[in-house]
Amino acid sequence: MDEIDLITVLIGLYAGLNLLAAGAFAYDKYVAGTGRRRVPERTLLLLAFAGPFGAFGSMVLIRHKTRKLRFWLVKVFLTLHIAGIVYLLFRFSGMAAGS
Repeated sequence: MDEIDLITVLIGLYAGLNLLAAGAFAYDKYVAGTGRRRVPERTLLLLAFAGPFGAFGSMVLIRHKTRKLRFWLVKVFLTLHIAGIVYLLFRFSGMAAGS
C-alpha cells in the first residue's frame, strides 16, 4: 500500500470515528425523554476519546451532556487530539521537506 493511500485510509477511519461519536450523542439525546434504553455514559466517553471532534460538536450543537461534570473530559480529549494532530503535521511536513 502506498504511503498516500495509508494516510487517506487513516483519515477516513478517524472521520468515521468522529461521525460515530456524534451519532451516539445525538441518538442518546433523541431517546432521553422517551423511556427507551439510553447509551451508557461509559460508551459515550469511550467514543469521545476516540472521536472527540464529533462528540464535542454534538455536545455544543444539540446541548447534550453539557452539565455532567465527567463530560468535561471531552474537552481534554479534544485538546489531546489537536496536540497530536499538530505534532504529526509538523513531524511529517519536516520529513517531506528533508527528502
